[in-house]
Amino acid sequence: MTTPSPTADTGAELLPIATPARTRAALRSLIRPDRALALTGIGILVAATAVGLLVQPLLGRIVDIVADSRPAGDLTLPVVLLVAVAVVQGLTTTLGLTRIARLGETVLARLRERFVERALNLPADRLERAGAGDLTARVTGDVARVAEAVRSALPEMARSVLAIVLTLGALALLDLRFLLAALLAVPVQLLTARWYVRRALTLYADQRVANGAQQQQLLETIGGAVTVRGHRLEEQHTERSAGRSRKAVDLTMRSVNLVLGFYGRLHIAEYIGLAAVLIAGFWLVRDGAVSIGTATAAALYFHSLFGPVNAALVLLDDAQSAAAGLARLVGVTDLAEQPEPANVKPEAGKAEGGKTAAGKPEAGRTAPAPVPRQRIASSEAAVTVHAVSHAYGPGRPVLHDVSLTLEPGEHVALVGTSGAGKSTLARIVAGVQQPTSGTVTAPAGAVSAAAGAGEHPVVLVTQEVHVFTGTLAEDLRLARPDATDADLRTALSTVHALDWAEALPDGLATVVGEGGHRLDPARAQQLALARLVLADPALAVLDEATAEAGSAGARVLERSAEAALASRTALVVAHRLTQAVAADRVVVLEAGRVVESGPHDELRDADGPYAALWRAWSGSRTTAPHP
Repeated sequence: MTTPSPTADTGAELLPIATPARTRAALRSLIRPDRALALTGIGILVAATAVGLLVQPLLGRIVDIVADSRPAGDLTLPVVLLVAVAVVQGLTTTLGLTRIARLGETVLARLRERFVERALNLPADRLERAGAGDLTARVTGDVARVAEAVRSALPEMARSVLAIVLTLGALALLDLRFLLAALLAVPVQLLTARWYVRRALTLYADQRVANGAQQQQLLETIGGAVTVRGHRLEEQHTERSAGRSRKAVDLTMRSVNLVLGFYGRLHIAEYIGLAAVLIAGFWLVRDGAVSIGTATAAALYFHSLFGPVNAALVLLDDAQSAAAGLARLVGVTDLAEQPEPANVKPEAGKAEGGKTAAGKPEAGRTAPAPVPRQRIASSEAAVTVHAVSHAYGPGRPVLHDVSLTLEPGEHVALVGTSGAGKSTLARIVAGVQQPTSGTVTAPAGAVSAAAGAGEHPVVLVTQEVHVFTGTLAEDLRLARPDATDADLRTALSTVHALDWAEALPDGLATVVGEGGHRLDPARAQQLALARLVLADPALAVLDEATAEAGSAGARVLERSAEAALASRTALVVAHRLTQAVAADRVVVLEAGRVVESGPHDELRDADGPYAALWRAWSGSRTTAPHP
């Protein structure tokens, strides 16, 4: 269960935050596979703590020996035992903390994997409403805080809690009245913890939201720097960034003041408890109920509680911060785990796919669709879109009752003016976007005509190209990990990219991506198309994947796309109408509705919307494109 999505001052509808109960349940599910490791680690820490509790009685024994003026030789045994206790406790504590740390790292890795897996399957429109800053803050800041808590707070908290419980038990064994005296500090500590927790959780959650809004503003300002300068909006954007930074700083200072008040209250509790134990010891020794050594041991026991009690309570700061971050992460995983809407056909074969943390397909990556699809026979339609409508929010309709059928092996070009809904329909067909209403039936296990095909039923290639850091071969194998070097060369040759790939400094072993050999946009797009060839899907969806064709390599890039789409069903959002000429059929979208459908020649001669688009496009060319 998650709380309703908060709204930052950016106006974005932020991703949801899990409730405390749901966060605890998610944490239990993360730990459950490693229960044995958890129990073993805690058991060893219990033993280590129990051994360490022998220190105070041994020191009390030494005090009694000195007070009774016994021979110096009587000190030998307690001193030797103190050394033995120190060695045994050190070894067992190290072993126990190591196992607890291993548990924490395992759980943290599982959390990261689950978050990434779920985030990759979030609907694109949901992430667009939230903004990139919110997800970026969760991926970076929230994961970092949870990681910090797991690596430092978890082992220390486990040891502190065990030390507190066992030390209080040891005080009771010395004399129950020592325990009662020590417990006088508990009300102050509990009130302090309650005072802190009630303020901290909300404060840290607000701080995370403010940081997300700050990052969102920075991303928008930096990403749109050219536009900002062009419209002379530098001062406005600077003021917005400063305002959101001031809000984040204000919340940070409030958290600092909260922590300072927390520490001050803890010191008062320490003074009360220690004074009570010393007074109790004075009266008990005076009445002959206990020895001086026993009273000394009791005082040392309580003094030894300063560290673990303060650590446990102080760690509430890390725990509350980590809990706020964990709730935000679980909110994302729960959002992605929501059941598919009824307008999606039952799953018959699930494809694994890759998308960015923004929920969109990784730019330029051949990303198999994550949406469940219905298996089809080769004699059936490759894709059927029936009465699909979609809106990105109330009052923001994009598609209206769109129906479309693609036959096996058919190439359909999707054209229309900007804002007609072409990319939205393409994402819905590819399975990246969920329609608001209507049904989509697409391959989920269908095999394309090419040999060895069929691992990925649907692949989407976008205009936004991303080259992953690593060797060129590794980048290509993202689409098919078991591909041989010969397979990679064949794919590159298919899209007319083999010559420049082999001319790189180290050929397929050349490091590309950030920090490596830079590929220009056209070559990066050819790389994305080569991934499509390697994935060999039954259905390929190209969303303006050849928009870079306006460059000098336009004809090569278009030929690359044509070769990559050979022998497979394809839906192409056409940036250049030469792609519509080469298609088997052209579908024209206008204001989210299909207004025309048919071959290029037929629509061009019909003097309808497509003919108007053709005249406008061809008229803008210095020479008419070849038919």
